Amino acid sequence: MTSAQPMAPRLITGERMSREEFLARWEQLPGLKNAELIEGIVYVPSPVSLHHSDYALQAHGWLWTYAQATPGCVGGANGTWMMLESAPQPDAALRILPEHGGQSGTWGKYAAGAPELALEICVTSTEVDFGPKLALYQRAGVREYITLETLLPKITWRVLRDGSYLELPRDPDGVYRSTIFPGLWLDAEAFWTQRPRLLEVLRQGLATPEHAEFAARLAAANRCPHQ
Repeated sequence: MTSAQPMAPRLITGERMSREEFLARWEQLPGLKNAELIEGIVYVPSPVSLHHSDYALQAHGWLWTYAQATPGCVGGANGTWMMLESAPQPDAALRILPEHGGQSGTWGKYAAGAPELALEICVTSTEVDFGPKLALYQRAGVREYITLETLLPKITWRVLRDGSYLELPRDPDGVYRSTIFPGLWLDAEAFWTQRPRLLEVLRQGLATPEHAEFAARLAAANRCPHQ
């Protein structure tokens, strides 16, 4: 008669632990898809609502379209990052690959360091996204941080300046224009109400000389070209 196998210890919001223990426990929980360690504290989010997933798909499509048009840039969705001693899981990220001069790298099967841009969709996670996660991203060097507050609705686009985030204003035409990724344009009203225009405005950004110059610069910086 075989003895019962011990149950894997759960991850519970509010627990304190090291990143090593967090990852080791998570490996024992194959059914758990979303969890974060922020400054030594575990956060296990609520189940993802239809409201959240709808806007997530839109944000991912916007960043994916930019990445596809910009060699050397890649987007990510809900990936775990080894960031300082934490392990956040941004809803979306956009980064420049290290071989093209980007600031992030890899740590085993995970991305490591800080993406150039992180995005969070705030439905039930606002306290975390505006509190400990914002502080972590700022300290780790995430150069642009976007929060999408879906219930207001409100977009806040932050740019890192001298170690602190400053809010990036919209231009007079209502469009946010990234300072890190030339051509990454976001029409604030279109994101919430006029979805076809969202990609139309992005394509206008991708057609600018600034984006063409940026893409050429990334290509020239490639230290490990494919043979």
